[in-house]
Amino acid sequence: MRKTWIFALLAGALITPSLASAQDETTIDQIGLNPVITGVPSLTIAPDARGGGMGDVGAATTPDVNSQYWNPAKYAFMKSNAGLSLSYTPWLRKLVNDIDLAYVAGYYKFGNNDMQSVSGSIRYFSLGKVTITDAGGKEMGDVSPYEMAVDLGYSRKLSENFSGAVTLRYILSDLQTMSEEYNSASAFAADIAAFYTKPIQYNNGNEGDWSLGLNISNIGSKINYGSTSNFIPTNLRLGGGIRYPFDNYNSISVYGDLNKLLVPTRPIPADGNYEDPTYLEKLANYETMSPIKGIFTSLSDAPGGMKEELQEVAWSLGAEYNYNDQFFARGGYYNESMYKGNRKYFSLGAGFKMNVFRLDVSYLVSTAQSNPLDQTLRFSLSFDMDGLKSLVAR
Repeated sequence: MRKTWIFALLAGALITPSLASAQDETTIDQIGLNPVITGVPSLTIAPDARGGGMGDVGAATTPDVNSQYWNPAKYAFMKSNAGLSLSYTPWLRKLVNDIDLAYVAGYYKFGNNDMQSVSGSIRYFSLGKVTITDAGGKEMGDVSPYEMAVDLGYSRKLSENFSGAVTLRYILSDLQTMSEEYNSASAFAADIAAFYTKPIQYNNGNEGDWSLGLNISNIGSKINYGSTSNFIPTNLRLGGGIRYPFDNYNSISVYGDLNKLLVPTRPIPADGNYEDPTYLEKLANYETMSPIKGIFTSLSDAPGGMKEELQEVAWSLGAEYNYNDQFFARGGYYNESMYKGNRKYFSLGAGFKMNVFRLDVSYLVSTAQSNPLDQTLRFSLSFDMDGLKSLVAR
């Protein structure tokens, strides 16, 4: 039964109106809960344990093999020439036991001085087995809905301290609702990313660094479920960070990210009259709006004005302790407005690295009551191909 409700909520998020407003003079207090709803919401789930252990930060963290999701421009600064990572996240385990996210990412550096890299990732979000029932409660059969994405990226150093990247992505969402109206759909998207990092010489004689990162992800077509089309979760991620070394073996890094969905809000009538001409005009404009226009519209369309626009910005803070680049301890906090989803949680994480592989684990602790994301675990296993090559050559 729980699985059926979860599936219904996911499908409803894709095909029904969000709780938006109508009149410009409406205040945010009158509007209340008003999340920005998109198609393929699983694309916004952090896939790896390192970023997940620091409160879902990653735009400006030190480069790692899972940078494809957070900021692919960081690959140009990787020290190793190639790497591969496998990540697994059991999702909503407080409710069900067979929803999960699997993620594979990798990269390869090439060119003069290894200034360029190609990267890719595959994500697969499974809703497990869902029993479909009709309006009378009669079982119609079992389905296995899923969402997946495959992407390929290219990054390059543009200067000693600055890099840029472009990623192309294919998205597939198969809801398997046993309805011709809402079934499978696909979309194409692209990411544009930039990364800047610069060394800092501290008074203790050790060298740290500071960094800035930007990633505009999922810029692309709408995803069409037959009679309806939905905006995909185009997202603006902006972050910064600084790393301070205590000595040659110990260092600590602090990072922060800001996130905003660049998706317009679907209107609903303030008085509940779905035949209202003003509402119908706004709905028609929304449904025919192009994805690019939707990006710019999303910056100023919040019915509650600038106050609500600011509530659409989620922020996260994270820290990482590093011992000799072998042991890592992490912590972070993620905050989203109670009117926009109310995801508020702490996260903890740890990592262990050897020459060939690195294992990372993270754990989420929700601060919002009755949050189904509470106690979420993530696991990531990464391989350094240079280290593996050296090991095999012995």
